[in-house]
Amino acid sequence: MNSKPGRFFYGWVIVGVMAASSAGSMAMATLNFGLFIKPMGDALGIGRSSFGWAQTARRGAGALSSPVIGPLLDSHGSRVILPVASIMTGLALMGLSHIGHAWQLIMLFVIMGLVGMSGPGALATSVPVLKWFVRNRGRALAFMSLGVPIGAMVFVPLTQYLIDAVGWEVTWIILAIIGMGVIVPLAAIFVRRQPEDMGLLPDCEIEPNQVENDSAGPGSTQAEVSWTVSEAVRTSSLWRLVIVFSAASLASGMVDLHRIPAFMDRGLDPTLISFATAFDAVCAGVATFTFGMLVRRVPARILGATGFAMLAVASVMTVYANDIPMMFISMSVFGLGIGGMMFLQNFIWADYFGRESVGSIRGLANPINLVVGGLGAPSAGYVHDYTGTYELAWWVGVGLMVFAAVLTLATPAPEKLVESEMRRVRPRS
Repeated sequence: MNSKPGRFFYGWVIVGVMAASSAGSMAMATLNFGLFIKPMGDALGIGRSSFGWAQTARRGAGALSSPVIGPLLDSHGSRVILPVASIMTGLALMGLSHIGHAWQLIMLFVIMGLVGMSGPGALATSVPVLKWFVRNRGRALAFMSLGVPIGAMVFVPLTQYLIDAVGWEVTWIILAIIGMGVIVPLAAIFVRRQPEDMGLLPDCEIEPNQVENDSAGPGSTQAEVSWTVSEAVRTSSLWRLVIVFSAASLASGMVDLHRIPAFMDRGLDPTLISFATAFDAVCAGVATFTFGMLVRRVPARILGATGFAMLAVASVMTVYANDIPMMFISMSVFGLGIGGMMFLQNFIWADYFGRESVGSIRGLANPINLVVGGLGAPSAGYVHDYTGTYELAWWVGVGLMVFAAVLTLATPAPEKLVESEMRRVRPRS
């Protein structure tokens, strides 16, 4: 059964729920985690490298669970997975209020990683949108991305306010309750796996043959063909993307988490830092939204390379950001770059390999990205612990971001012969 013209498409409900879930995840030790590093470290005597290892532990655990979660999302969707992940993450956040040692911090972050609740770009929030849209995929991801800046504007300043008012221990409990309260009911009530489960087709008004015959600009899903996992792993494009996102994740991990305590070390006001961090996420949302609206006119790899280039520029600025104006500028440019990376990571897998097995394909690639990227935060922490500065690690990050930009430009979509083409090129017996 096909949707009728003018009828509201349920896919936009999925977009709204995933945007709200992304907003709620901003309370759950994602962008706001950096605000806890200095107060928790001072109170518990935990070094910066331990907080970096906590971030790595979360990514490493996510690497272990992604090959399981990805296929589950393809077969069952997020209706159960997302609420369970939110509850488990919330309980782990409550546990953070009672820790006394670094190993406890790391173990709780392992739990958060295993359930796959890793903030914006997590499989449980991005894959459902990819399933519901083909022609309008970029636009749907653009609107979904608005959840990140909205959540950051609310929860990052709120986190710093709560830390100042009630202490970091109680703050973790409050944020856990809020995050679960936002995500669990919305996901359990409204999420559906894909349009076919409701007798619909992607994009509301696409006829079955239109997906394959529409002629559109770059970044559209003209003649979208879905690849199986075994077919995708035999393409060079997949492995180039794995290298791109691994290098970019490693580089951003070196800078992202440690910017906040570094600015505090330079004597900048923590409250203003929290506002700058929120503005960072606003810029990320603006970039993701803009790229989503542009992707039918500009190839995704060009947009992604632009994002990586902005990350490199922002990292250089971070090295020299010793006052409030420069801090805000560096944060805003970094946010624009992160938005570009988030958009590329959410969009390009389905754009290159189709929607049928996108959860499984991302579940296969994610472990490598998460493990390699997870080394960034602790390595920068060790550099700081031993040298008293992050500069060496951050300059390495700049080089990796430039490399990611160049390789992205050199990674076109793979070509797959459809059955009719295979018959034409198959030699006659």
